[in-house]
Amino acid sequence: MLIDSHAHLDMGEFKDDLEEVIKRAWDNSVEYIITVGSDLDSSIRSVELSKRFDRIYPAVGIHPHEAKSVNADTFDLLRVLAKADKVAAWGEIGLDYHYDNSPRENQRSIFREQIRIARSLQLPIIIHTREAREDTLAILKEEDAGELGGVFHCFSGDIDMARIAVDMGFYISFSGIITFPKAGNIREIAKEIPIEKILIETDSPYLAPVPYRGKRNEPSYVDKVAETLAGIKGLTFDDIARITSLNAKTLFGIGIMEKAGKIAYQIRDSLYLNITNECTDTCRFCVRYSTDFVKGHNLRIEKEPSSGDLIRAIGDPKRYKEVVFCGYGEPLIRLNVVKEVSTWVKENGGRVRVDTNGQGNLIHNRNILPELSGLVDEVSVSLNAEDPEKYYDICQPRFGKKAYDEIKRFILEAKKYIPIVGVTVVDLPEIDLTACRRIVLEELGVNFRVREYNVVG
Repeated sequence: MLIDSHAHLDMGEFKDDLEEVIKRAWDNSVEYIITVGSDLDSSIRSVELSKRFDRIYPAVGIHPHEAKSVNADTFDLLRVLAKADKVAAWGEIGLDYHYDNSPRENQRSIFREQIRIARSLQLPIIIHTREAREDTLAILKEEDAGELGGVFHCFSGDIDMARIAVDMGFYISFSGIITFPKAGNIREIAKEIPIEKILIETDSPYLAPVPYRGKRNEPSYVDKVAETLAGIKGLTFDDIARITSLNAKTLFGIGIMEKAGKIAYQIRDSLYLNITNECTDTCRFCVRYSTDFVKGHNLRIEKEPSSGDLIRAIGDPKRYKEVVFCGYGEPLIRLNVVKEVSTWVKENGGRVRVDTNGQGNLIHNRNILPELSGLVDEVSVSLNAEDPEKYYDICQPRFGKKAYDEIKRFILEAKKYIPIVGVTVVDLPEIDLTACRRIVLEELGVNFRVREYNVVG
């Protein structure tokens, strides 16, 4: 299911067929729509629409084009309106120096005031910015708006602006522009920004995506944005739908969040098995310390699954490129489960990969790799440093500083029993990637891959 995180359903372009437009959205797997106000009247209409349609949520606010017409009474009325049921955000607000329909000083003061009102109401903000990069970022920083949270809608800035916005805590939303042939710069930005910080939108009735460009846009077309983003990110359409919908639900506080942790979850064409929350490392970059979700899947399990639970969750392993033991913990802690399930997967025509911190021999106080021979097709080991001291500082292994050299021995031993052995290193600033590459390729003689520290799954 998809969420159109920004539309203007109150506008006149929809006055003759609004119900048909909304039905087409529901029929095209759109779960929720955020309909966004741009002045007092459109905010009122957006709230009224949310009363008519269960899965439509409103935002209220003053667009920078309308800043010149705002007075104290406007904000008093909007404050009352914002307390209505289902109001999900304050917006759209911001700065527009392209058209300058309102004086710039007026735009800036109204932008600040609306951030402060949103903070008082604890509503995230929806930001419009066009050709106003420096002032937009400065005001957001000065007002500590990152603590409030929000989204840069229909993003059209540069990659540096996007990175700053994400670092401040904001989401970046992409519209139909991402599908335009000449919008290569926007696609490059989408490629660089973590998918966990991305929303999708239509900005209906504007900016219809290819192949509808030039026509009235509508929420059902948000699937074209999702399809393009999937291609950019190397993910499936279902991955994009799941992840961006979770992002929108998290930001706007709408819908039902997945509460039960998954023991089997699909990303792209691989099936991952999540068999424990326990790990022998406490890596300071690990996502488990900041969220329960990876690529839209809740991985915080309440109890460890049995081999039978996992086999039932897998179904037919031939449906997947590979079955991967990964999840929120270190899978080789549960060596017997890995062996039992891998045996079954191999007997039923599947392929097995294990993602590990390489401490399996330390955990079990013996060389476990002969036991994985014939059961595991590939093992990926996280090394994450060029020496024992740095590894200990970054990963805080339960086994102390000896863990690093034992991991290297594990990798060398794995080459004897497992067909494909690889090593990953996270690109933290303090890690010497050149030294790591030399260790992996020359000393250990296995495959090497650098992982972006903020990209998981």
